[in-house]
Amino acid sequence: MSALARLTKTETKLFFREPSAVFFALAFQPILLIILGSIPAMREPDNALGGLRSIDLYVPIIIAMAIAMFSTSMLPQQFASYREKGVLRRMRTTPVKPSVMLSAQLLMCTSMSVGVMIVVLAIGRLAFKVNLPAQPLAYVLGYVLCTLAMFSIGLLVASLAPSGKGAGAIGTLLFFPVMFFGGLWAPRATMNDLLRHISDFTPLGAGVQSLQDATAGHWPQLLHIGVMVGWTIVAGGLAARYFRWE
Repeated sequence: MSALARLTKTETKLFFREPSAVFFALAFQPILLIILGSIPAMREPDNALGGLRSIDLYVPIIIAMAIAMFSTSMLPQQFASYREKGVLRRMRTTPVKPSVMLSAQLLMCTSMSVGVMIVVLAIGRLAFKVNLPAQPLAYVLGYVLCTLAMFSIGLLVASLAPSGKGAGAIGTLLFFPVMFFGGLWAPRATMNDLLRHISDFTPLGAGVQSLQDATAGHWPQLLHIGVMVGWTIVAGGLAARYFRWE
């Protein structure tokens, strides 16, 4: 456990040495929320949204965006780079096994994404009067399941990518469609039936809806729980099957 703690601390220090990564992983989402919330129309109730404001819908979307940023960009690119440079191969000759490196990366990414979630919720509440989750336990459940599903996909990308640059390219191509169905360009409530139905079966679409349901005081729907668990099992299983340490 001490090795995991030391390696997590080291990986965190390395992460903060990359200003661009820090900005897009930690600062971009809160800044985006502030920009959107500063638009008057985003703070006006909309009958088409059931009386909600657009900013109310965008808080869980932006939280999901942070998860997607870590899972499709940081995690796979870092691991593919370590494998490409032989870092993981050399670690196999030391008492600290590569699996500890994997655990450290997952712990760091999870901790930081949780931090972004807390900051976004705080800004939404204090600056724009967005309601906090009426069902906190349901919110945590939806968040954890969405994170597991997306991180499993990120590990699958890391297992298949031939290099760090390849992982970055695959992650970038993956980021935009998953965020589209997560509602970044058009919230799920404004999608037509076909797009919303497709969104229900994507990890971020199911995750965003689960967070919205929990905010409204409901538990996630069984469909969305099943979708996120399914993505975790399938992507995680394939990642375990094809992941290479060297």
